[in-house]
Amino acid sequence: MAQAIKQLEEKLLAGERIEKEEAMDLVEAPLEELCQAADRIRRHFCGNCFDICTIINGKSGKCPENCKYCAQSAHYGARAEEYPLLSGEEMLEEALRNQEAGVLRFSVVTSGRRLSDSEVEEVCQCFRLLKEKTSLSLCASHGLLSYEQYGKLKEAGVERIHNNLETSRRFFPQICTTHTYEEKRRAIQEAQRAGLSVCSGGIMGMGETWEDRIDLALDLRELKIHSIPVNILNPIPGTPLEGQKPLELPEIRRIVAVFRFLHPDAAIRMAGGRGQLPDKGESVFFSGANAAISGHMLTTSGISMEEDRRILGRLGYYPERLEEF
Repeated sequence: MAQAIKQLEEKLLAGERIEKEEAMDLVEAPLEELCQAADRIRRHFCGNCFDICTIINGKSGKCPENCKYCAQSAHYGARAEEYPLLSGEEMLEEALRNQEAGVLRFSVVTSGRRLSDSEVEEVCQCFRLLKEKTSLSLCASHGLLSYEQYGKLKEAGVERIHNNLETSRRFFPQICTTHTYEEKRRAIQEAQRAGLSVCSGGIMGMGETWEDRIDLALDLRELKIHSIPVNILNPIPGTPLEGQKPLELPEIRRIVAVFRFLHPDAAIRMAGGRGQLPDKGESVFFSGANAAISGHMLTTSGISMEEDRRILGRLGYYPERLEEF
């Protein structure tokens, strides 16, 4: 099996790509050999640059969608803060704090199916302020917006839209029924049509199979996604997935390595749930991952930028934006 890993690695280094059946074979491959190969692939295509970003919860709670993992859903009894869209000054204060800590990208995330037209106008004013006062790359996560709304965000200085597919097309209805997988895909394509790059990934550990994970990775490849968040489910009390058994570190490392084989030149971004890992993610950064969301997540704690900078220094990474090519 080690020889098969080497052959797939050589195939990628030669500019070819692997397909579903080959990726499924990696599920049974020796873990250490697989992760070492994924790390070599990462170094070949991306070097040691590390794309690090932070997010701010720009509007919280009372979400009408029924995503089973989410504390902000109004359908469940999880406790989450509830407040309307933050002001530009509040966002700027947080953005400047993150910029001073060495953050490269800053994303405003809002709850709900989508922002209304008036809320889009309001958040665009906030983004214009951030663009004027900071040197950060600006990202936005505002739900299932239209082409016209994405265009307004781009004009306001937003460079990238975040919209997770979450899981495979097959498994998605087991996680959410108030919107569809196809609506997610369509929103991603509309953002791309408006000239924005897209950050999209999924949540691992919700009860999906390995085939679901690989199908998700392949769909992201079809959509030409270059920034791929890998979230690890944090089972939140009050949500339908509160009793889900957390994934163990070896399986998380394997997920990251397989994603690297399917996306050799992407930013594989460790996102929610990294704080649960015993090593805070150090081993996954030697298993193919080369990006992270630092600081607090939306409703759960994360790892501080200061600690992440120490981790990256030990591992030989340096902060740099990984641009699409």
